[in-house]
Amino acid sequence: MVYIIKKTAVLCITLFLVSLAVFCAFHIIPGDPAMLILGIEASPEKLDLLRAELGTDKPLLVQYATWIQGAFHGNFGMSLKYQKAVSELIQGRLSVTFSLGMVSFCLVMLLGFPLGILSGYKKTGFIHQATIFLSLIGISIPGFFLSVLIIWIFGLTFHLFVPGHYKGLQLLFPAFAIALPQVAVVVKYVSSSIIEEYSKPYVRTARSRGNSESRILMCHVLKNSTVSVIPLIGMITGSIFSGSIIVEQVFSISGTGRLLISSVTSRDFPLTQTIVLYIASTIVLVNFLVDVFIQLIDPRIRLKY
Repeated sequence: MVYIIKKTAVLCITLFLVSLAVFCAFHIIPGDPAMLILGIEASPEKLDLLRAELGTDKPLLVQYATWIQGAFHGNFGMSLKYQKAVSELIQGRLSVTFSLGMVSFCLVMLLGFPLGILSGYKKTGFIHQATIFLSLIGISIPGFFLSVLIIWIFGLTFHLFVPGHYKGLQLLFPAFAIALPQVAVVVKYVSSSIIEEYSKPYVRTARSRGNSESRILMCHVLKNSTVSVIPLIGMITGSIFSGSIIVEQVFSISGTGRLLISSVTSRDFPLTQTIVLYIASTIVLVNFLVDVFIQLIDPRIRLKY
């Protein structure tokens, strides 16, 4: 319980620092939102009036307090580009990004962990060499190039989907573009973890007692390697979000990633701040849940607290 309380306190402090960093980062960048809306030929009176309406004429600390107070009530301000409530703009895109992220995450789990386990189990054979070689290729391929390659082969050549239209199983193609580099990372990490566990004395003890290799793997090696592999989930979550920003743009998917790029290029600070805060908060929250889960399954951590 003490461990969870401490982690919760760290979570709250981290979220506060993230929100502060996000807010300050976009207000340090040169640019006047009022001038972006009205244009450079607007009169000083109109600019001052709009600044007062937007609240940008107030000190940064007051602006931050107003913004964070509104965020607690779901009010993130108005988009400078679209002239709509930021929460309304993001709400329509969250389901798309969430669906894409969940499909990508499932692909990583379903492909990465079994291949990593197989590679670690067959550490001296052709399967291990082949999976490690393919994982290195997967890590090396840039996300935008992989996305273009998938569109060209499966969309334009074999006509398995129409670029820009993704419903049902068609979402697998952009999800695969996000998942493949993460699958490669998981395969390499899980394989190394299992090989490391096989080198420990308890495996030799289990063999001396007559346990089969499959039983040693399932009952001992996997159980002990899981603790070191689970933190990888937090890293995968962050990589999926960052990867979806590029993939959504290349595949013309109307998600928060594509909206983020549009808001950055148009200097739409309220919209950009909110999307970045949402992504950062999700990653921080997932890592918090991972830490709590590890504490529940690993008695060594429980004994420390």
